[in-house]
This record gives sequence, C-alpha cells and structure tokens, in this order.
Amino acid sequence: MSNTPGFVDDYLAYLLARASHLISSEFHAVVEASGLSLMEWRVMASLSGKAALSVGELADIVLAKQPTVTKLVGRMAEAGWVRRVDAPHDKRQSLVSLTATGQRKVKPLLAQARAHEAQIMKDIGSDPVHQLKQALEQLIAVRA
Repeated sequence: MSNTPGFVDDYLAYLLARASHLISSEFHAVVEASGLSLMEWRVMASLSGKAALSVGELADIVLAKQPTVTKLVGRMAEAGWVRRVDAPHDKRQSLVSLTATGQRKVKPLLAQARAHEAQIMKDIGSDPVHQLKQALEQLIAVRA
C-alpha cells in the first residue's frame, strides 16, 4: 500500500463527506433503535425548537426532494408526530410543526445527539469544533 497522498486525501468535498459519514453512522443506530427512520429523525430534529417550517424549508434542511418530504410528513402526521396546516398567506404551501407526541418522541434523541456531539468535542477539542462549525456555516452561506 502506498503512503503517497491521493487526490481524495486533500479534497474538501471528500473530507466533508467522510467526516459526516463517520460521525453520523455512530448516531444512526441510536435513531433506528428508537423506532424512527433517519429521515423522520432529521425532520423532527429540524422542527425541534421551531414554531413551524414549510415543506420546502424542511426539504432543504433534511437534504431531500420536496415530494419525498411531502409523503414523509403525511405518514408522520398519521402517526401523530407532526401537524400540517395550510400557510395563512398561501394555501398552496403547508406548514409543519411537531405535536406534543412528536416532541416527546424526539426529546430523548435530541439529548443523545448532544451527548454524541459532546463526545466528539471531547475527542478533538471544543475550540476546533467551534471553528469547524463557523467555517461550515460560512461555506453554506456562500453556496446556498
């Protein structure tokens, strides 16, 4: 095996994807053990602390196509985890919020996600994590 660095060893998109995969996969088992799919978790985590988000906003946040999120929100509404209502300013737009049942379902996972993040911070230090978050926020802002 060669020790010569290859293209991906210093390629930002690859490093971001690899880090995301490694960190996320550690937490995915926790999510699945709770009875939620990863996409349900993403939707519920995105709605946590928010009054409501449109389906389009949710699709952007959870990195999925709007029709996929629309179907998922429908199933989650049937399960009693979210509420979907027409936006007052545009009846073609749906606003989604967590129900009390959804809040109870996601609350322990949010705590576990914070604990998982704290372990990562312990592993590499809070200052580097803070700097990384700021850099990623800047990258997202200029690319969005």
